[in-house]
Amino acid sequence: MTPTATHYDNLQHTATHCNTLRHTATICNTLRHTATLCNTLRHTASHCDTLRHTATICNTLRHTAAICNTLRHTATHYDTLQQSATHCDTLRHTATHCNTLQQSATHCDTLQQSATHCDTLQHTATHCDILRHTATHCNTLQHTATHYM
Repeated sequence: MTPTATHYDNLQHTATHCNTLRHTATICNTLRHTATLCNTLRHTASHCDTLRHTATICNTLRHTAAICNTLRHTATHYDTLQQSATHCDTLRHTATHCNTLQQSATHCDTLQQSATHCDTLQHTATHCDILRHTATHCNTLQHTATHYM
């Protein structure tokens, strides 16, 4: 059996068809490989978005932590100022109390001096009474001496 032209044409057509199928299969494999790469890239892109979002959250947390540190420092400073203010109020109250005591002490000194002055006046008045009594006695004696002489 010798191959006929039709048979030869059929073989030729089948060979062309096989080559086309082989070429199509290669393209399909390439497309399948490309699709796999696309899925991988899509997954990687999704992962990148997650990482980007996480990085944004981390930056926000870092910024918030810095604000917290500033607030903590301010609060500590405020506590120190509050303690100082309380201490100043105590000192102011003590100073007012000291001023009152100082005025009372000055008043006491004045009263003490007045009392001493009163004692002196009392002593002088007593002395004057004694002198008056003595003068009256002298006058009586002088009057008596003048009448009997």
